[in-house]
Parts: sequence; C-alpha cells; structure tokens
Amino acid sequence: MIDFTYILSGFLVGALVGLTGVGGGSLMSPLLILLFGVAPTTAIGTDLWFAAVTKIVGSTFHHRFGSLDLRIAMLLGLGSIPTSIIVIASLYHSQLAFDPAVTTRILGAVLVATSIAMMFRERIRRAAARNSHRLDRLTLFRDAGTVLCGCLVGGLVTLTSVGAGALGAVFLIALYPGLAARQIAGTDTAHAVPLTIIGGIGYLFLGNVDLALLGLLLIGSIPGVAIGALACSRLDDRLVRALITVVLLIAGIKLLLR
Repeated sequence: MIDFTYILSGFLVGALVGLTGVGGGSLMSPLLILLFGVAPTTAIGTDLWFAAVTKIVGSTFHHRFGSLDLRIAMLLGLGSIPTSIIVIASLYHSQLAFDPAVTTRILGAVLVATSIAMMFRERIRRAAARNSHRLDRLTLFRDAGTVLCGCLVGGLVTLTSVGAGALGAVFLIALYPGLAARQIAGTDTAHAVPLTIIGGIGYLFLGNVDLALLGLLLIGSIPGVAIGALACSRLDDRLVRALITVVLLIAGIKLLLR
C-alpha cells in the first residue's frame, strides 16, 4: 500500500528547493530520521539521490530562465567533486560510516551551523556588497575561494547530505555580492546536481539507499520543485527562508540530543 505521507513530504520539500534552492538535504534527512524513523546512514544515502533528481528538475527550470552562472558552478564543482570522492573512499574503509550515533550527531551539528549561516545571510550580503569593488579586482583570489568553498560543501554534503543549498548560497553571497538572488539559487542548484549524484553512487555502493522510499519521495518532489521554480521570480522568499532557518535549528538540536 502506498504511503502518501512520503509523497506529500517529497512535494513540500521539492517546492522549497525550487523556490529557495535550500532544503533538499537540510530538510529531508532530519525529516526521514525524526519523523519516519529511518536509519541515519540510509536517510542520508536516500536523500542524496532525492536531492540529485529534485535539483536536476530545478536547475533545468533555472537554466531556462537564465538564472544560473555555469562558470561559478564549475569552480564549485572543481573543489566539491574530488572531495566527495575522497570522503566516500574514507567512509568505505571506516566503521564510522555505519555508526548511527556518530552520523546523527554530525548531521545535527551541520544543521545547527547551517541555520546560523542562514540567520546571518543578509548581514553577510551587505558586508560583501560594501567590499565588492575589492573582490572584483581580486579575480584569482575569488576563484580560489570558490574552489575551497566547494571542497567544504562537498565534504559536508557527502557526510550528511546537508549544505549544498544553504551553506553554498551563503558562500556565493560572500564571494559574489553582485549576483541576484535567483542567480544564487540557480547556480547553487546546478552545482549540487553532480555532487549529490556522486555522493549518492557512493552510498548506493555502501548499501545505504532505500530505493522504494526514494521512489515515493520523488513522486511528490518532481512536481513540487517545478512549481517552486516557477514561483521563484514571483514570490518574496524571505519568510520561507526564515521558517526553514527555525526548522533546521530545531531539527539540529533534536538530533544532537538523541
């Protein structure tokens, strides 16, 4: 019998991904663990594939609307993809990959850090805007910084499935204050596609992906992300981001205290 709760969850998270570029991993992993009781490593592995497919749909819409910067996405990938491969190889040779307590606490800590980064998102944007003329003159520094940020995001996403959207967006705001909000969302989403696919392949190889659960989540998420992406240019997403920030903070604390 089909559990429509999974489909509804996929739809809601997909809509948030399409609207804000945030939520694919940040919301789905804790949702699967706290609400549905899925094992942490299985939740992360399944969520990586959920995020990959969801963000493919989202990036397609953003590309159609001209709201992504492929050069920046490639610089991020230059750092994140090799890091993801290294992390997967390390997990394969480490029992930490299968320790639910360690995995849950790492996920909780990253969620709390992500929520704090989102809280200061606007302050970071304003500070970066004041110094944008300096960044424009330091192209090499900014490119190197983008690759390094990609390394950090790649490691966190592969370990926890969290960070591609929320943390990636904060890094882009700091390094590229001239990018419009829709370009940040589009670029962030496009970069996450190969990263989550590679991480997902690793977890599939480790046997930590629930394909039946993934199918139910995707039935809801694909139309959800399409609707969210279409609404991205028409809605003020600040209220949605504030709500996501609070939810991530609560979920992170709950996971840390488990």
